[in-house]
Amino acid sequence: MATESRIAIHVSNQRAYVWNVDDISTLRSKHHICGILTGTLPHVSQQNVFLGIPLVLMPEEAVLLVENEFAFFVADQNAHLEPTAAQLEKLERDQASDIQEQLKLSEMKDASQNSSSKAMSEDAIRKRQIREQKKAEKDVPEPLAPPPPPMYNIVVPAESTSLSWYHPDSSRYDSMTAAKEAGLWSYPSNLQERAKCGIFRSLWEQGYFMGSGIKFGGDYLVYPGDPMRYHSHFTASIVESLATPIAPMEIVAHGRLGTATKKAHLLCCWDDAKREASYLSIEWAGFG
Repeated sequence: MATESRIAIHVSNQRAYVWNVDDISTLRSKHHICGILTGTLPHVSQQNVFLGIPLVLMPEEAVLLVENEFAFFVADQNAHLEPTAAQLEKLERDQASDIQEQLKLSEMKDASQNSSSKAMSEDAIRKRQIREQKKAEKDVPEPLAPPPPPMYNIVVPAESTSLSWYHPDSSRYDSMTAAKEAGLWSYPSNLQERAKCGIFRSLWEQGYFMGSGIKFGGDYLVYPGDPMRYHSHFTASIVESLATPIAPMEIVAHGRLGTATKKAHLLCCWDDAKREASYLSIEWAGFG
């Protein structure tokens, strides 16, 4: 894959983030990777329904993207170099200029709205003058405090890509091996994590979308298409090896819970030696 088309995954404290909106759209539409939006949206009264950037990727998603050469890791902490005094002064000037421009546009918009609201007919103006005159004759006006200055919402851009001292190419890692050697990324580091990565890849290669399944008692929710259009068909739980015992009560619990949520529960077993996945679905059939 061409280097220019790869998506930047910004890593901080072993967490993978995507900050670019176009990259987030590409991940979902082209690579079947959804992630979880965790950022707040300005001017939205409720911050628990619709969220914004950054997009947080599950470790399995990040590993798959880098191994398939769809993305690369960026060590965000190292990518921000120490700015010089001149660079900081330029940033302050640019921000002040941007704020003044936004204030000017807001004032022009308010002036336009006020002029349109004052465009009244002569008859309406005459009637309003008569009402004001009668009111003035009855009431002695009291001195009024000066009106407060208008308030405007100012947006100050804070993208790292606009900073002259931000150099992601100096802290870029195109492979899992390079990221692990640099101490940036350690997942997967044990059998359980390798099993999760293997199962995730196996389901992804079959065309499924995956999301977090913790609300439904599993590791993943498995969707036949985009979660915005489809309900999940399976709740998947990872069994790290063929020798891992499963208690009968656990199987019953998975079956009952899956039926209650209108899903089949999928037990996903990983053979680390053969690098193969096997699946067993559980549904509550009912007896008697």
